[in-house]
Amino acid sequence: MTGVLLSIKPKYVREILNGKKQYEFRKQIFRDRSRDVILIYASSPVKKIVAYFSLGEIVEGHPNSLWRQFKNVSGVSKEEFFDYFSGKEHGFAIKIEELEQFAEPLDPTAIFEKFVPPQSFCYVDCSDIQNQMTNTSGPCWESN
Repeated sequence: MTGVLLSIKPKYVREILNGKKQYEFRKQIFRDRSRDVILIYASSPVKKIVAYFSLGEIVEGHPNSLWRQFKNVSGVSKEEFFDYFSGKEHGFAIKIEELEQFAEPLDPTAIFEKFVPPQSFCYVDCSDIQNQMTNTSGPCWESN
């Protein structure tokens, strides 16, 4: 099974884990949307894979439209949102569904050979992660 590894700043990962950030915003999106598992890589200084979720709807639109639709579940301030999308005419909002946090964050350098943290995202083989875990019974894994 393949998935997508999203690189997200730790402060936004915290907002995802506490349920305040229900959408992940991106300037660019992965083309292959058949991926079942979206892994959350908390970037520096954490540098660990901390959770995963099922891919929900992906909404594309102008940043103004995305903000109007999702500001109450964005987990970010208006200023942060528009700073991120500065100069962009469109963006993406990815719905976070069936979020599961790993009991112990995973070290990607121990899982993936020659791991380099993605700037935004990368495709990964989830069987590599399943092999590192004793409990992969979350909703993302069951259908495969």
